Amino acid sequence: MLTSIYKDRRHHGSHACSREGPVPVGSAYWRSVPTWLKLTSDDLKEQIYKLAKKGLSPSQIGVILRDSQGVAQVHFVTGNKILRILKSKGLAPDLPEDLYCLIKKAIALRKHLERNRKDKGAKFHLLLIESRIHRLAP
Repeated sequence: MLTSIYKDRRHHGSHACSREGPVPVGSAYWRSVPTWLKLTSDDLKEQIYKLAKKGLSPSQIGVILRDSQGVAQVHFVTGNKILRILKSKGLAPDLPEDLYCLIKKAIALRKHLERNRKDKGAKFHLLLIESRIHRLAP
């Protein structure tokens, strides 16, 4: 059998090395605070509290901090994740965010099915979403 320099996709091998197998893990990404970031942990926590009081979810807070302040990971600056910071102050949402989003999606799909009763695909996807909700709900 003729062997080529191109390996089977399942092996992720490289023609440069003798062994086959998955690609070796690269170096870990930077886990410390960048030198150009001048925000302190307390300043960042205050901003998180302000945004939470406006009614934003933890993921929305993270997106705003990333885009406006350049904070890639709140955890690296403060030592805690956004949800833990909110819980310590008593500002955490009542429902977990993933469960809330699934419930919101199921409600929207039910409204759609009221108008479009024959939409079989939507019925099937509603079933999947509701089973995910039941799996997540305590």
